[in-house]
Amino acid sequence: MNSKRWTPLLILVLALGACATQFSVPPVTGSANGEHLPGKIIWHDLLTDTPVRTQVFYSELFGWEFRALPDKNINYMMIYHNGEMIGGMVDQNRLPNKEDISQWVVGLSVLDIEKAADVVREAGGTVFTPPTSLGDRGHIAVVADPQGALLSLLQTRDGDPLDKQGPPAVGSFLWNELWAEDVASSATFYHRLSGYTIEEETLGSEDSPVDYRILKTLDKPRAGIRSNPVGGLQPMWVSYLRVAGTNELEAILNNVEALGGQVLVPATERPGGGVVAIIAGPSGASIALQTWDDDQTIGKLLEERQ
Repeated sequence: MNSKRWTPLLILVLALGACATQFSVPPVTGSANGEHLPGKIIWHDLLTDTPVRTQVFYSELFGWEFRALPDKNINYMMIYHNGEMIGGMVDQNRLPNKEDISQWVVGLSVLDIEKAADVVREAGGTVFTPPTSLGDRGHIAVVADPQGALLSLLQTRDGDPLDKQGPPAVGSFLWNELWAEDVASSATFYHRLSGYTIEEETLGSEDSPVDYRILKTLDKPRAGIRSNPVGGLQPMWVSYLRVAGTNELEAILNNVEALGGQVLVPATERPGGGVVAIIAGPSGASIALQTWDDDQTIGKLLEERQ
């Protein structure tokens, strides 16, 4: 798995900030009603140095659609699934520096982006891009939490994607998880940042020690925190896509390499239920896949999340 940070982060600032300072980027949803859901991860941006191959990769595996903006000068594409906006893509080849920064970046909803940026600074995190206008989308700040995990803060102009009943669609974002060095410390920071209610969970047997934190707002699970399972890997946010079942997961994994990607972690039983795998697209940006059904522990927690 890749975790491309520090010096390349300055390039990431250019990638997201260039859109912000010169152009108006579309909202994160076409059905906003003015309601904001602070603490909800409402967006995912993909930075890639293989934009054409990346589009083919995700389109073939998950049925995604990539749409360029009307202004071709804007280095940004919108990602749709089943007609719904789910993310954006930046072509890093069009950036002035050619360092590889391919990765997924989560976007966390905040009510007051100036105040949120101050919380990051005061807690020992880093604000790489101070709050900046994105036009129709609202305002963005690119930050790293106190342990170094990268994310963007988004204060939308017209409101956030609404919570929906039932599970997300197959091929959509199912869950987001922070892989942290110090789980308890991370939970404290994100509680301060977003006012989360923190639930302690055991994903192993009932007598196993607490090894997971669930971050909730409005009594809905928004994200998880677990101890970083990969030695030497920078703390990072990991996003999960929903896969219908093990047969579908196997079919996806069998096609990853033919489409220019790589299977980083093969299908593995996940504590709490389901099967998980981690893949990388042609650019090396990694993403997790998770089978989901109503009988899974995490599935039950997620049932009313989306």
